[in-house]
Amino acid sequence: MKRAANVGAVAAPEIRSVAREYPDNRLALQLFGSHHVHLARIEHGLGVRIDTRGNQLTIMGAPGAAAAAAEVLDHLYGRLERGLDIADEDVDAAVRMSASQGGVADAETAIHIRHRSVAARTPAQARYVRAIDQDKLVFGLGPAGTGKTYLAVAKAVERLVNGEVDRIILSRPAVEAGEQLGFLPGNMREKVDPYLRPLYDALYDMVPAPQVLKRLESGEIEVAPLAFMRGRTLANAFVILDEAQNTTAVQMKMFLTRLGENAQMVVTGDLSQVDLPRGIRSGLRHALEVLENVPGIAFVHFSDADVVRHPLVTRIVRAYDQAEGRVKAGARYEHEDVERHDAER
Repeated sequence: MKRAANVGAVAAPEIRSVAREYPDNRLALQLFGSHHVHLARIEHGLGVRIDTRGNQLTIMGAPGAAAAAAEVLDHLYGRLERGLDIADEDVDAAVRMSASQGGVADAETAIHIRHRSVAARTPAQARYVRAIDQDKLVFGLGPAGTGKTYLAVAKAVERLVNGEVDRIILSRPAVEAGEQLGFLPGNMREKVDPYLRPLYDALYDMVPAPQVLKRLESGEIEVAPLAFMRGRTLANAFVILDEAQNTTAVQMKMFLTRLGENAQMVVTGDLSQVDLPRGIRSGLRHALEVLENVPGIAFVHFSDADVVRHPLVTRIVRAYDQAEGRVKAGARYEHEDVERHDAER
């Protein structure tokens, strides 16, 4: 008599083996990392096992994971062939992107600034770079550490160096949104520089300090508070408005209508960190509602998954989001209780 099949039995997971061979032994060593640390990060991130023999690899794991690991390795080897280095952060970024539906970013999303390249490290960053290439006005929205400002400055420097624009204009609302600078000591530049320091930091990371100073003096690079934009037409320029969540609706409209011929605008902000006085609505939030369906404008949203700073920053952002969610839920329940109590009365 035949026994009934064990309905509750779980089929063993399918395992796939993918082979890779990298011809340049020197690059293969860099790809594997010291003591195979890069391979270990890929194994941990994608849940695969990687065996090596010389410059040959065998990747074993679930079909999707094994294919993703092979894609990551090919991508990183391609970076090495183009003369770029590989750091732990690059490996982690490639793993993160391969695990998403977007896949590893292709070379077209890399930003080239003479002897260095800046690569997108998440699918959202890749979409952001492509949007800047395709649209004249781009909004980058999301938490701190997602590369919104850094990538925008990198694209601005790339276009300036290539002669595609005549100047870069970097702006921020100073002293929250009121821009009341009079009480601060020093001349105007000394007053506003502390609020614009993150933009300077990004610039100095892209361009040698003497060149930054030279271009600042010549006017090729301008770093100014938002109030300085009023009444101007910004043509042949790459214009970035950072910390835009701290603009008012009037300030945002003023800034956006400065767009001139052959100009590119990028607006970045984090709506979870609005510093405006109570009762004043963020101009960034207002702009999202007003411009949502306007052709030629791109909106790229980042999340905590796109944070590319220290891993702890991702966990901090996520914890704050969860806490805010609980506060909002509590307020909603309290409001419902009040309405129910009023109805019973």
